Amino acid sequence: MKKLVALVMTLALCLTALCGVASAEATAPRIGISIYQYADNFMTLYREELVRYLTEELGVPAENITIVDGKNDQAEQTNQINNFIADNVDVMILNLVQTSSSASVIQAADAAGIPVVFINREPSAEDMALSDNITYVGAHASQSGTFQGEIVAETENKGDFNGNGTVDYVMIMGDPENVDAQQRTEYSIKALEDAGLKVNKLFEQRGDWDQTKGQELAATALTQFGTDIDVIFCNNDAMALGAAQAIADAGRVVGEDIYLLGVDALDEAVELVNEGKMTGTVLNDHIGQSHTAADVALKIAAGEQIEKYYWVDYVKVTAE
Repeated sequence: MKKLVALVMTLALCLTALCGVASAEATAPRIGISIYQYADNFMTLYREELVRYLTEELGVPAENITIVDGKNDQAEQTNQINNFIADNVDVMILNLVQTSSSASVIQAADAAGIPVVFINREPSAEDMALSDNITYVGAHASQSGTFQGEIVAETENKGDFNGNGTVDYVMIMGDPENVDAQQRTEYSIKALEDAGLKVNKLFEQRGDWDQTKGQELAATALTQFGTDIDVIFCNNDAMALGAAQAIADAGRVVGEDIYLLGVDALDEAVELVNEGKMTGTVLNDHIGQSHTAADVALKIAAGEQIEKYYWVDYVKVTAE
């Protein structure tokens, strides 16, 4: 009889545990994630850490997460978002192809009662005011630009290799519509001016965050302006990696006759900084941002009170 009671109790405990697991899985939110482009180096690190953190540390079942590649095509991404809405996911985490589409996305999600966590690409303040059911997780783009400029201003010659009293620079932008590209472009130069330095823009073109385009644009600028160029600013490390190759191909030497700056602190870029082949980069903390985005997504899906913005600081990265 004692054995039978023990057996019954054991079965009951097992069933309770199984029910608990089933209940946890049933209450875990269904999350739809769209990344603007899988081919982006930084967003690859971001999305991989986002999914790992959600599944391994927050316990969200993998089958509850749908993550898709926007392929840098807003029409494609809009279809993906509409599919998330049709599937009635509990929350969406969106890295928009074009922030100009954020108003229509917010209105569609709001009508369906689905909260949205925007990441990496910040919608305008006007669009963010359209709903109480949205939030943004990212870093102040102005800070990354400021840090780029400060790194140059802190060099021995203050960015003036040719000794003409002016920092003559090349700017390789990301997507000009993107707030990160706009503010990194603006504030890197503002930091030089705030340090009391004269600046002269020799060349500015969009490289769309792409390494190959970064190399092509840097090569064009180097051919056109030669030793007049003191500094090449790139809005991200992918383009800076391309520019580093163009600089080497042109027979220029970073730190000896030219400076090169990026943003993201990708492993390859940090290695070049350590080798003296890049002047510096700025850490865009994909771990801190992805973890915050995941935490906030679970809170907002559960109906908890959230803030409108969550900011994660950038960090200067130089050889020193």
